[in-house]
Amino acid sequence: MNNTTILKRLYRDYTKSFLGKIILSIIFSLIVAGSTSAIAWLLDPAIKKIFIEKDEKLILIIPLLIICAFTAKGISLYLAKVIMIGVAEDVRKNVQYDMLKSLINADSSIIDDKHTGKFISNLTYDTGLITNLVSTAILNLFKDTLTLIGLMTVMFYQNWKLSLIAIVMIPLASFAARTLGKRIGKVTTEAQIKSGELSTYLVELFKNHKLIKIFQREDFEVKRSNDFIEILKEKQKKIAIIFNRASPIMETLTGFMIALLIFYSGKLIISGELNINNFFSFLAAMMLAYQPVRSLATLNISINQGLSAAKRILPIIDKKNEVTDDLAQEKLVLTNCEIKFNDCNFKYSKSENLVLKNINLTMPGGKMTALVGHSGAGKSSILNLIPRFFNCDSGDILIDNKSIYKVKIKDLRDKISLVTQDTTLFDDTIQNNILYANMSATEDEMIEAAKKSYASEFIEKLPNKYQTIIGENGVRLSGGEKQRLSIARAMLKKTNIILLDEATSSLDAETENKIQEAINLLTKNKTTVVIAHRLSTILNSDRIFVIDKGEVADHGTHEELLTKSHIYKNFYEKQIKKN
Repeated sequence: MNNTTILKRLYRDYTKSFLGKIILSIIFSLIVAGSTSAIAWLLDPAIKKIFIEKDEKLILIIPLLIICAFTAKGISLYLAKVIMIGVAEDVRKNVQYDMLKSLINADSSIIDDKHTGKFISNLTYDTGLITNLVSTAILNLFKDTLTLIGLMTVMFYQNWKLSLIAIVMIPLASFAARTLGKRIGKVTTEAQIKSGELSTYLVELFKNHKLIKIFQREDFEVKRSNDFIEILKEKQKKIAIIFNRASPIMETLTGFMIALLIFYSGKLIISGELNINNFFSFLAAMMLAYQPVRSLATLNISINQGLSAAKRILPIIDKKNEVTDDLAQEKLVLTNCEIKFNDCNFKYSKSENLVLKNINLTMPGGKMTALVGHSGAGKSSILNLIPRFFNCDSGDILIDNKSIYKVKIKDLRDKISLVTQDTTLFDDTIQNNILYANMSATEDEMIEAAKKSYASEFIEKLPNKYQTIIGENGVRLSGGEKQRLSIARAMLKKTNIILLDEATSSLDAETENKIQEAINLLTKNKTTVVIAHRLSTILNSDRIFVIDKGEVADHGTHEELLTKSHIYKNFYEKQIKKN
């Protein structure tokens, strides 16, 4: 994606709708340019009529005109900036919205392949650079160009020979700034990467603060955080240094031009080719032109920063999902809710080996099917394929003999509930966390789900009951309490297919028994697929599949597997007989 393509894209998708406001800002910029030029031009009659000819009639009028010109310039500049700030923030909002929309709808593989901090950095750091590109770059481009044209007109009007000398400064300054702009674009990319790494670190730091304390790693983390900040500081410092390198270049060029102009204008005044009033008016115009020339010269830097940021953000917005609906979308109509895997092969990325190999299994409708095996055997991968968090690389998955790849994803997922060991909760009320599964449910239905999941037992003891704010990811709740809320949420969804991923892991026996009762209510007469490290929770499963190294090693009931599966028997002996 080249720079021209990016600029066209930014205009088409994010700035075109604000064209009216941009034109209004340009009109105010035109007033700024006219007022600035008028200030320089008024010095000619001021010196000639007041100081040389001593015209008392103009001694009041010309100063008033200068005041009016400065006032018009100030008000117009303010309005132009306010308008473009508004446009820029709308652009930022729209870019952030498109990025978040893309990430929310993205495949699980896309999220898993990138650190959270990098997305945060894209959303904050990079969108800020794009905002600067829209607000500063566009405004300065028109304002400073128009101002420079107006001042150059005044300068040529006063003396064309001096103007030709002054024009030489503009291409020299632009060349220097263009070279710096390319370098700053590269350094800005490096700074964004480091900003993303810092954001990732902060997410981990806050999430693991208890771990840090128990292992007394505060000093280590303080040092590590300082290293992150130091690296980012150096990158930002480098950006500032490169950016400000334009200053000595511009100052040197300006000093050289002023010295040359004074020398040459002195000769013209001595020879009688130039009047003193013309010289001061020309000098004022040239000095006023310094700011727009400097701004235009450094404009390339802001443009390069914004373009570099856009190169990082637009691919995220444009990222195509692999898990999509087929052109031939069908509705999923459930009857028995039987789930079949036919010769399924799966890997998480193209570069990795197969995680699942030739998976063939049938999960009977209205029954409980358990998946057991060592950690990393592929159990969770099987579970994740059912709601199409990922797609099989080959093979097919059927529900009631209908391929899940031929039905609408929304329709498929609408028929499935999921309870995981890592319960996901939001920093919101208990009520809203339960209702997240079904926003159209009534309060009575929500409370009923809480009762069936045994969540009401602890909710009713809270001061604010269902209106209690539970904190980030339910930090104010115990593991068992969070799990019960997750089950209540699944109950409220009222689906016929239930997926349970280690739903009772890491719980004490008493809590596990309570949650197991809730799960029994949730899964009664439902097609249930359960992963469990504790065999005690799946002994009564209608069918158990033993997964080993990405393959189905064996299957049967608990009693059957005890006699024919060496892997399952070892699990059982380690967990049950020792208790």
